[in-house]
Amino acid sequence: MRFERLAAEADFDGFRRSARALLAQGVAPEAVQWAVDDGLAPQLWDHTEPAAPATTAGPAVAVAVPAAFINLCRAVVLHRAPQRFHLLYRLLWRLQREPALRHDGLDADMARARLMAQAVRRDLHKMKAFVRFRDTGSVRVAWFEPEHHIVEAVAPFFMRRFATMPWAILTPERSVRWDGEHLTWGPGGHKHQLPPADAGETLWLTYYANIFNPARLKLRAMEKEMPRKYWPNLPEAALISALSADAGARSAAMIARPAQAVQRRLPTVTPAPPPRLPLPGKR
Repeated sequence: MRFERLAAEADFDGFRRSARALLAQGVAPEAVQWAVDDGLAPQLWDHTEPAAPATTAGPAVAVAVPAAFINLCRAVVLHRAPQRFHLLYRLLWRLQREPALRHDGLDADMARARLMAQAVRRDLHKMKAFVRFRDTGSVRVAWFEPEHHIVEAVAPFFMRRFATMPWAILTPERSVRWDGEHLTWGPGGHKHQLPPADAGETLWLTYYANIFNPARLKLRAMEKEMPRKYWPNLPEAALISALSADAGARSAAMIARPAQAVQRRLPTVTPAPPPRLPLPGKR
């Protein structure tokens, strides 16, 4: 049995190096055991980088795989399933022997990997949409509970979006801070570390309540896009029940309201005089 230890839960580069070396040595998937040794920094505020991956395998070689499979691996590595590395290495092993596997839509391993990648991409989308920052005076802090190991993958998005704003995102297993120049990784945090609601949150709730359109309320569609499991961490979720309960009455009042004539004041336009053309025979 070969024992392969990766540096972190989302250590794609370490997995790729180990997988190449194992394939070069002809080590079958059932003879490999994968584990993660997450070398996190002791403090979120220290400027540290994730630990370098270590492998017990031999030299790596070039492995021919489709580019689409590489993208699939990058997503599946972020999944929470403990057997994800074993699944990916088994697929790599099989692709070297079954090139047509890449086109087999009914293969159980490929189908499982694609479902896992889809779940990760959905989690990435939700984190981008549902992170809410609170101001502490020097840094804005947010709390989020992702389903998968996506913090490293999504952090550059927030770095680009809030490039000039110092911020920190706490999750149960991983934390990250941006000081305007560096991303700093740290261990997981707790929701009680989140500062109390600030004036910015109050302003956001006022805006959310005023843009709510009762005539367009579709609860099922809303809950599909914003599942209830995210509501405890969304300040606007506290308004949804009251706004939804009042939607029927507000819609009826809008319909019963008499129509108002459209009042438009068009600006006065003075037409330009026609150009003066020279008379024939004159210069």
